[in-house]
Amino acid sequence: MAHLKTKATTGKLPQREQWKWKLIRGLYEKEFEREQIIKLFEIIDNMMTLSPELQSSLESKIKQFEEEKTMPLMSNMELRGMERGKEIGKEIGKEIGALENARDFVKTVLQARLGEVPLDVEQYLNKVSVLSTRI
Repeated sequence: MAHLKTKATTGKLPQREQWKWKLIRGLYEKEFEREQIIKLFEIIDNMMTLSPELQSSLESKIKQFEEEKTMPLMSNMELRGMERGKEIGKEIGKEIGALENARDFVKTVLQARLGEVPLDVEQYLNKVSVLSTRI
């Protein structure tokens, strides 16, 4: 159902948010086990992506519903952890981009100075970039 509604709401994010909410609420109403709800929630959440504003709105609805049902799907700590993870990911992405820019700049300077960069030097520079992205 999530896949069909994702396709049906392409370019219609407010409708997608409504369907996503209906599907998630349905998981609770069918009285699935907590672990089942979490696994299905992850699938729905990954499939039915929303804008940050609509995702925030949906999370508020989920939080309110969970408080009423006293069966939290995600704790506040988990939600804060997800937000922190997004922030860290952005920071790492910026660092990787800066490293790649620096590597390209070094190659440009070497080409200007030497004409042709020796293959072993270029390979070394490429390894620096690959090693740094794995950290």
